[in-house]
Amino acid sequence: MIARRMAKLDSSGIRKVFDLAAAMQDPINLSIGQPDFDVPDPVKDAAIQAIRNGHNRYTVTQGIPQLHAALRKHIIKHKHFDPESLLITSGVSGALVLAFLVLINEGDEVLIPDPYFVMYKHLVNLCHGAPVFVDTYPDFRVTAERLRPHITPRTKMLLLNSPANPTGAVTDRAELEKIAALAKKHNLLIISDEIYDFFSYDARPFSIGSIYPHTLVMGGFSKSHAMTGWRLGYVTGPHGIVGEMTKLKQFSFVCAPSFAQIAGVKALETDTSHYCDQYRRKRDLIYEGLRDAGYEVEKPGGAFYIFPKVPWGTDQEFVAEAIRHKLLIIPGSVFSERATHMRISYAATDDTIRRGVAVLKALIRRGPAK
Repeated sequence: MIARRMAKLDSSGIRKVFDLAAAMQDPINLSIGQPDFDVPDPVKDAAIQAIRNGHNRYTVTQGIPQLHAALRKHIIKHKHFDPESLLITSGVSGALVLAFLVLINEGDEVLIPDPYFVMYKHLVNLCHGAPVFVDTYPDFRVTAERLRPHITPRTKMLLLNSPANPTGAVTDRAELEKIAALAKKHNLLIISDEIYDFFSYDARPFSIGSIYPHTLVMGGFSKSHAMTGWRLGYVTGPHGIVGEMTKLKQFSFVCAPSFAQIAGVKALETDTSHYCDQYRRKRDLIYEGLRDAGYEVEKPGGAFYIFPKVPWGTDQEFVAEAIRHKLLIIPGSVFSERATHMRISYAATDDTIRRGVAVLKALIRRGPAK
């Protein structure tokens, strides 16, 4: 009865840990990929007022004009390009689903730097494409040099995610220029997932969309304004592609939540930069704690994840032992073709981070349970 395409999908390893968290008493939860702060009050107030004012019905599929105008202004100011076309989506996840369904034919190869956001691999498989993994270990840098050997006549697109989930790695402008030149040479579409660009700690984020027009740039409000449950994102790119995505959206998502679109305008006016400063400090707290404990770990430049190597066993074995000590983290193989690392989210209170580091220090000394 079940369609064969579903065999290409595995249950999310992240959701399994979330289920454990719900059943566990006082867990040390460093697994969840959402900010530990709440939606700013002015944005909540705008949403409540929108609901009371009757903004509860369908909107036009492409999104309300006032959010389009505010986003275009935001993108010009912060990403330094004027979008050719713009579509409001149900989160970046919704943008990815639409893009893959519109673009991927059976057998099309999609370059995915490894480690990768868990959704990329499974959506490519669902669309009968061929994921081609580009190893970026041990420093997690996505470079033109690493990408080049994997390009074939069947390569159609490249997925970029900077700052990255799960590693926190940031691809700088110099490298993005080389990647853009490589993509132009081979006529590749780039999908640039920039949902974490708000959390960039050591340098200003740079969008490849500003130098390579054949790019779908995706962003949203889930991380910068903690609006994870509001499902509000956007995609910019060439008219022809975004137009087809809009057509498909009419027969799938229909529109992004109406009240959230109204509140999104207010969110773009609401300064949350102090949270970035707080998370830079959290990044330093967990990085220094892990490094001092003896973990092999790269310092993340953005997002709110760190991806250390497990000190013994496989990632599944180490994470299972951590969970026995009430520490919830994610096995690296959820995000990778390797089973050697773990993802830790530091979107948590300082106390939770310190408690988590204490458990990890004990585990590196103790080793696996006998």
